[in-house]
Amino acid sequence: MFDLTGKTAFITGGSAGIGLAVGDRFRSAGAKVVLTDIVDGSAQAAEIGVEFLKLDVSDEREVQAALAQAAEMVGALDIVVNNAGITGKDNFVSIADGSADHFAQVIDINQKSVFYGLKHAPSAMNDGGAIINTSSMASGYALTGNSQYSATKAAVESLTKVAALELGDRGIRVNAVAPAFMRTAMGASDLGIAIAGDRTAFGRLGEMEDLIGVYHFLAADESRYITGQTIAVDGGMSLGISAQAMANYMQAG
Repeated sequence: MFDLTGKTAFITGGSAGIGLAVGDRFRSAGAKVVLTDIVDGSAQAAEIGVEFLKLDVSDEREVQAALAQAAEMVGALDIVVNNAGITGKDNFVSIADGSADHFAQVIDINQKSVFYGLKHAPSAMNDGGAIINTSSMASGYALTGNSQYSATKAAVESLTKVAALELGDRGIRVNAVAPAFMRTAMGASDLGIAIAGDRTAFGRLGEMEDLIGVYHFLAADESRYITGQTIAVDGGMSLGISAQAMANYMQAG
């Protein structure tokens, strides 16, 4: 079950964090993997035994070219993970104090890159493949000061649904994964650790081992009849007020 032997995968934002961990998981399951990132991740790729291409996901022509090059390197793609993302300079700044220029950068990396991936990946893919987009629990969980990041991740989930309908005739399924605060450079800040400790059912930050199995499932043939869905991996953060938060409120009251 969940064997990826003979499959090929392309992952953006792959030099660290979720992208690197997912690439390692896919390789261990038998896939040939190409990681991409705007920074040089060739050493990290070599360490886990996969290929690397440098890529600026905000440039549509680069995305199209990288997908085509990856298909030449490892064969027509079976799995594409649109994972690259940033929080932006205005993260946890109010809408009133936010910068339109900063917002445009977040849109370019988080939202347009997924659009480019969905637009050009099918030309480099086999029928019956899987596209997985990295969203965030922030897409539907409002956090004060997080408007720009949240808006782009909500857009990712909307793009996921439409693409799933448009690519269904080729058997290509399109799904999204929405993590909460994970142990990555982006998620494991003091604030992220504090929020995860207070707001999740488990009272802790998410680990890579808690997350990457969902990507593996969505990439494998066992998920062949699932498309257009967003799977939350948020430790119950989106459910409501956690037991520890309720205890704190009652104690304060």
